Amino acid sequence: MVAVIFGANGQDGFYLNRLLIQNGVKVVGVSRNGDWLHADVSNYTEVSDIIRLHKPDYIFHLAANSATRHEVMFENHATISTGTLNILEAVKVYSPATRVFLSGSGLQFINKGLPIKETDEFAATSAYAVSRIQSVYAARYYRSYGINAYFGYFFNHESPLRPERHMSKKIACAVQRIGNGSSEKIEIGDISVKKEWAFAGDIVNGIFTLVQQDEIFEATIGSGQAYSIEEWLEACFGLIGQNWKDSVIIKDNFKAEYNVLVSDPSTLNSLGWQPEVSFSSLAKMMVAE
Repeated sequence: MVAVIFGANGQDGFYLNRLLIQNGVKVVGVSRNGDWLHADVSNYTEVSDIIRLHKPDYIFHLAANSATRHEVMFENHATISTGTLNILEAVKVYSPATRVFLSGSGLQFINKGLPIKETDEFAATSAYAVSRIQSVYAARYYRSYGINAYFGYFFNHESPLRPERHMSKKIACAVQRIGNGSSEKIEIGDISVKKEWAFAGDIVNGIFTLVQQDEIFEATIGSGQAYSIEEWLEACFGLIGQNWKDSVIIKDNFKAEYNVLVSDPSTLNSLGWQPEVSFSSLAKMMVAE
């Protein structure tokens, strides 16, 4: 069996690559950088050449800029929306038996602070959400041609591979340094914001569970448990026996993108998937790295 991962150089690509190899699947990793096959998912010729050559059993489209600000609208559109269309059309033409997984986001739904399920209504609240929503409708359209196009809606998930620009890693790295004697201060916005802190390795297990299905094609993939940034601070600083309040500066007049973002993963749970790494275990993993 063969799988192609677009966006293999990212956090999810790393863990998915490892999982697929463990399951006896040969992986063709594709990225614009790193030690992978270099190609641009927004270029149809490059995408179709890869799919025509390998005729993979699976394709996973994980490539994206995770930023939601308007200034990266065209990059998001090219990678997410155009990339999705390129993959689906190339599969239709050259490899119609391929199972295609496309990544979505909890940020593309109306968020009322309640657990979000894949059947909930979308909301075009950012250019990023627009690209994700367009990709969903593209997947649904190509299913009418018999393409097995799966859509998994991601919520916040972490690992030691996160770059330090992400809040989870920013705090974990600072805690490491403070534990080793640094006197630095961490500047953070609204620490009451609640989101999921799932482990990326668990999330890719959810992806693999979804693409084995013959009748279910969309599911939220998340822990279903929300924790505040303050709770993350407490968990991380607790590992070095210090009070986070001594090392954190709260930004004034900071406006968070949301107050709570949490999934309802009941569909995937019904298929036998459950996350294994707990909130506290994730903190230990990231502070220890």
